[in-house]
Amino acid sequence: MRCVQCGCLEDKVIDSRMSKDGTAIRRRRVCTQCHYRYTTYEQIERTELRVVKRDNLREALNREKILRGLVKACEKRPVSMDRLDRAVEEIISELHRDHLREVPSSEIGKKVIEKLYAIDPVAYIRYVSVYRQFQNVEEFMKEITEMQHKCTYDPYQGKLPIP
Repeated sequence: MRCVQCGCLEDKVIDSRMSKDGTAIRRRRVCTQCHYRYTTYEQIERTELRVVKRDNLREALNREKILRGLVKACEKRPVSMDRLDRAVEEIISELHRDHLREVPSSEIGKKVIEKLYAIDPVAYIRYVSVYRQFQNVEEFMKEITEMQHKCTYDPYQGKLPIP
């Protein structure tokens, strides 16, 4: 590792710790020449997943697009950004686990729907209505009725169990 102070290539690791979420290793280093201390992070480099859109165009998987969709669905709902960040990380991990190089956009939508179902029923309905392109109130009513038959909303836990 090149020292950021003097450019020397010789350093010594003085401390290594796993990050809070366990996805990276934090290393404290000291330059052997100028004794400057600095921190580096080591993490697994994943292959870039490509999203195959409905029209067969391909683009890089964009974490921010997934997060924006979740934030929009949860707007003015009692859902923390921390919870949405965790949901996005879970979705991306599942996609990397299930797909090597390419993932259909419909698969991402299904995973988002699963997470929202567990997080907030109103956000779930909002997202599903856009994702499935509801055209009328009957489609909303049908989805809500299906939800009610699967399980009941627990106001104390604030979420629906996944059936």
